[in-house]
Amino acid sequence: MSAAAALSCGVLLFNEHDELLLAHATGNRHWDVPKGLAEPGETPLAAALRETREETGIVLDESGWADLGRHGYRPGKDLHLFARRVDSVRIRVADCVCTSMFVHARSGKSLPEADSFGWFSVEHLPQRCARSMSALLVTKGLAASALAAVARTT
Repeated sequence: MSAAAALSCGVLLFNEHDELLLAHATGNRHWDVPKGLAEPGETPLAAALRETREETGIVLDESGWADLGRHGYRPGKDLHLFARRVDSVRIRVADCVCTSMFVHARSGKSLPEADSFGWFSVEHLPQRCARSMSALLVTKGLAASALAAVARTT
């Protein structure tokens, strides 16, 4: 971790089956957790909740979160994560919608950052997530730590 590194903030949302909510990155083969860069003056939790709302349409309050802390993620970028258990009857992937857009380099079209959503078990993360996210969540054990933390907060 570096004080000069950009800070991305995100959430690990686990359902009652210990599955993690992931969003498919448009135009990419990888899936990811809702996350993004903090804006100036924004707390890590506020940034994580804003990014979750923009990337999934899920609106969550600030209570009941396990603060997993700041972690080295990629060169020049750290990741501050928060975890919480949610009910998959209330948080339905069919209702998720991404309102955060980017301009596609070739077509010039404005596209959503995420185009699909799903619940995945931790053992499936290496096949779904990019290497840096899989290393943090699975190899370094952060997903298991997050599951233990949300078990204590529910």
